Amino acid sequence: MAVFTAVTLDDLTQWIKQFPLGQALALDGIASGIENSNFFLTTERGEYVLTVFENLDFEQLPFYIQLMRHLAERGIPVPAPVANADGELVVALHGKPAAIVSKLAGSSQMDPQPVHCAEVGAMLARMHLAAQDFPLSQPNLRGLDWWRATAPAVLPHLSADNARLLREEIAVQEEHAASAAYARLPRGPVHADLFRNNVMFVGDTLTGCFDFYFAGVDTWLFDLAVTVNDWCIALDSGRLDEARVRALLDAYRAVRPFTDDEAAAWPLLLRAAALRFWLSRLYDLHVPRAAELLTPHDPTHFERILRERIASPAPGLAA
Repeated sequence: MAVFTAVTLDDLTQWIKQFPLGQALALDGIASGIENSNFFLTTERGEYVLTVFENLDFEQLPFYIQLMRHLAERGIPVPAPVANADGELVVALHGKPAAIVSKLAGSSQMDPQPVHCAEVGAMLARMHLAAQDFPLSQPNLRGLDWWRATAPAVLPHLSADNARLLREEIAVQEEHAASAAYARLPRGPVHADLFRNNVMFVGDTLTGCFDFYFAGVDTWLFDLAVTVNDWCIALDSGRLDEARVRALLDAYRAVRPFTDDEAAAWPLLLRAAALRFWLSRLYDLHVPRAAELLTPHDPTHFERILRERIASPAPGLAA
């Protein structure tokens, strides 16, 4: 469990009175995530999630919190932020920004089948379309600029082969990002972290997705590639499972058809999505932060995925 800021029930006795939730009855740290301190919160009014933000400040947070509210109001199954008596969605707790959101029903599906992937694909397409008119804008903060800035911090820790792979892939992605075809890719607010553990199911029915704190404006195709690289792979090899890929892409396409530019860019965006998480995991491993208990994710998982995407063609976007 990553808990950077310790919070107790006693800490909430007075603090929670600003929310229409009654008294806090139970508080349990959530054993996942490495960016924020998260807790399951039980109050007299029900069950919620309390997040204390460790890396985002009060100026950055409105994009994420308002995006969640925007999507929830349009019927996308996401946690709904709870406002305090002054209408504020983000308030200070232990001197850090904090928010309370509704808790989703269900549990994560860690062994997804095509039926689950289809649910995720359709929901992701609906989310992209629902966010088109979201008035706030912020770039993907873990995009190309971050890759350029972060690579020098991890390169000294890599083998010569992995250092070469990192440099070469960033160069490939820089060239692609500068192209006219890339500029034509449809874009808008994206989740950017839609892994298996960020989606909830009851049986085979998707009940919601959460953890929007890597969201930003990027290409919709990048968001799709992040999702496919987690939901549709064999975990031991990183290879794509074509049945799951087809189920996810077909369900997405049924809601929002792909453009010709997206079809052409798909293999490179799958590589970009793998690069993004390989680099962030390398950074978490080699430039660690203090926490009560923090186990960084294994970066070799996304190194394998990146090498696999370079070596093997991916199932195309065409039906």
